[in-house]
Amino acid sequence: MAGASAIRGLRFAVRVPIIAKYLGQAFLVLAVLTTVPATVAAVGGNSGVALRYLVVILVFAICGGLTAWIRVPPNMQRNEALVITALVFALSAGAMSYPLMGYGIAFIDALFEAVSGVTTTGLTTLGNLEERPAAFLFARAWLQWVGGLGVLALVLALLIEPGLAVRRLGFGERVDLVGGTRSHLRRVAQVYVIITAIGILVLLAAGEPILDAIVHGLAAVSTGGFSNYDTSLAGVESIAAKVLITLLSLAGAISFSWYYLGYYRHLSSLLREPQFRALLVLCAASVLVLFVFMSLARPERAMENLADAAFIGISAQTTTGFSSLPLAELDAGSKLTLIVSMFIGGEVGSTSGGLKVLRLMVLLSLVRLLVQQTAIPAAGRISATVAGNTLESSEVNWTVALLVVYLLVTLLSWALFLASGHAPLDALFDVVSALSTSGLSVGVVSEGLDPALKAVLCLVMLMGRVEVIAVLVLLYPRSWLGRKRG
Repeated sequence: MAGASAIRGLRFAVRVPIIAKYLGQAFLVLAVLTTVPATVAAVGGNSGVALRYLVVILVFAICGGLTAWIRVPPNMQRNEALVITALVFALSAGAMSYPLMGYGIAFIDALFEAVSGVTTTGLTTLGNLEERPAAFLFARAWLQWVGGLGVLALVLALLIEPGLAVRRLGFGERVDLVGGTRSHLRRVAQVYVIITAIGILVLLAAGEPILDAIVHGLAAVSTGGFSNYDTSLAGVESIAAKVLITLLSLAGAISFSWYYLGYYRHLSSLLREPQFRALLVLCAASVLVLFVFMSLARPERAMENLADAAFIGISAQTTTGFSSLPLAELDAGSKLTLIVSMFIGGEVGSTSGGLKVLRLMVLLSLVRLLVQQTAIPAAGRISATVAGNTLESSEVNWTVALLVVYLLVTLLSWALFLASGHAPLDALFDVVSALSTSGLSVGVVSEGLDPALKAVLCLVMLMGRVEVIAVLVLLYPRSWLGRKRG
């Protein structure tokens, strides 16, 4: 009881002015970024859609203008940062569903598309993509690119995770949540823009049509996975373009901090980074296991199996969501392999989703510690380490708690799909895809999916993008009620 009293004494509720200020600043940025799809819609002759975008821009600008200049204390709390993170993704997705409805899409499908875009997931309930306006296809990819930028701005910028992740991103132990991350964020945003531009240019050089190059470039770097084709990468004729898109997806799954740190410290610093090497090993393992299962199921197409395993395996591990063949045709072993890859995901500090490679390393270190403890005297003390860094209890607790809530969200969501009569493995595949913001689908997600289940997946995608905890903090009553810090 004494411990509980101490926690209550240290706990502070979120301060609404701080939430309003930084939410307003995010709205002003979103207002500017939304002018891009609005302009494309207007130039493309979709005046009705352009007007809807204008409404969204005005709402963002007015709300941001009213709150962005509020004077607040500089010491942002972690629960405040998490609430802002959850609200930015949820409110921006809700707002962006309005202009998407202007393309003749029902509300629930427009909302699903907006959530999938903003969270860089890539799941879609729409078909006949090749027949849809170019402005709509661009708008989806732009949503993903902006969503990826939001991930870097709100998640990478140390709003969520303390400890080892901070050190692995090149910072010291003490980092100011607001002021101390701004210069870092500017550098990371510059890297994001540069890689995107390079990606689009190399796709154009590979012979891709300009719309395909832009859409696939934006979707790959943001590890989003929206494509202009119902068949995803299978609709891309050039093998070179498929390879380039896959490499761009891998680039998006690498911590963006290490690009500029590698520039300042030499490229070898990136190559020696344990998380980066672990990501490459996981990609290789995913491709190899996929190739084995696919070859056992269809031995007559060995070379095709190898190519498809490479494209899909890397797409799953990076949580990008591009596919080079209908995933519903895969055998059970291949589907299970992709589920594991999606669940793990890419690096901390990247645009990819999933539990993240670094946290897998932490969990494996804990397992190793448990084994080692059986060989030492009871009075002996050893600590878990990752890449030479001793793990603190706070980051161990965070990682284990995150794993638990990921599993609980997966199980609860999966149960709802099972109750609706969906095949168990296929339902698990698409639920994990939504939670990991991957976007690969075996066909459960479709236009005919029950609207209630579409709404469930919208929530799951949002939770996966902000790593679940942020949504829990947002909905936790004591986050809002109680003593406020001055």
